[in-house]
Amino acid sequence: MLQVTRKDGEDGEGLLRRFNKMVQRDGVLQEARRRRHFISNREKQRQAERRAARRRRRSVLKPDR
Repeated sequence: MLQVTRKDGEDGEGLLRRFNKMVQRDGVLQEARRRRHFISNREKQRQAERRAARRRRRSVLKPDR
């Protein structure tokens, strides 16, 4: 659980900004979105295969520098 304590002289907006940065850095929202719907193990495997195929295609098509 994330917890942010107010520093001396910090306004509410600064506190909120710091909290949002912590949430982003810890990946809390990404995890919540990922867990929103049940995904079977087979579907996870299919998604991983699609991502890998896309990475392979991108690396093949990328021009050498």
